[in-house]
Amino acid sequence: MTQRKRIVAGNWKMNGSLELINQFAETIKTDLYPNVEVIFFPPSPLLSAMAGKGFNTGAQTVSEHDAGAFTGEVEAKLVRELGCKYTLIGHSERRTLFAESDAVLVKKFAKAQQVGLTPILCVGETESQRDADATEQTIATQLNAIIDKLGVACLQNSVIAYEPVWAIGTGKTATPEQAQSVHKFIRDLIASKDAQIAATLPILYGGSVNDSNSELLFAQPDIDGGLIGGASLKPDAFSTICASAVGNV
Repeated sequence: MTQRKRIVAGNWKMNGSLELINQFAETIKTDLYPNVEVIFFPPSPLLSAMAGKGFNTGAQTVSEHDAGAFTGEVEAKLVRELGCKYTLIGHSERRTLFAESDAVLVKKFAKAQQVGLTPILCVGETESQRDADATEQTIATQLNAIIDKLGVACLQNSVIAYEPVWAIGTGKTATPEQAQSVHKFIRDLIASKDAQIAATLPILYGGSVNDSNSELLFAQPDIDGGLIGGASLKPDAFSTICASAVGNV
């Protein structure tokens, strides 16, 4: 079986503080998690402080535009200059609360790669879409928006995160079997276009992952780690999640 990178990423959303970064610096020792890449996505004002503690960092979003008259936006090139390696693209909260369309996300994905950032593309269905048996159709549309415009080769330097919208911040979690089924669908869809890329592409699960369920989720053959929300704000819980990824390398 092809060895894929294991990743545990913490999305702090609009939470966190300098004090919390110091707590994480005391608790999270990344050398304790061999073969697992640990990444933090704090709010933009905390990126420098997080990187200053030696952590891998990424931006929660970047603009599709270059420098210009875009008040409040985050320029991808500046994020890279701060030492960030990653950026989230298309988190469900960006798609819904900020009305980011697939067309805009294609531009953000391309801009991230242009400046040397690795995009983590978030895909996932709402509860109503799942109830309508439209999970696979929804995710295929989100993935193909990128592939059709940029070509499947763009996925070589990327990560996919499957986040069922109904499980984000709700306490609901897809069962390991449900999550694995969707991850396999994603990998098979990409394999239909390029088998080698599909075999090596990390696919993360996100959606109320915590220190109690991470081990079973990460044990699934097509789940390569997690994009963690609330539990990424708790140093001890996040440490346990990172350790559970090690056990399944």
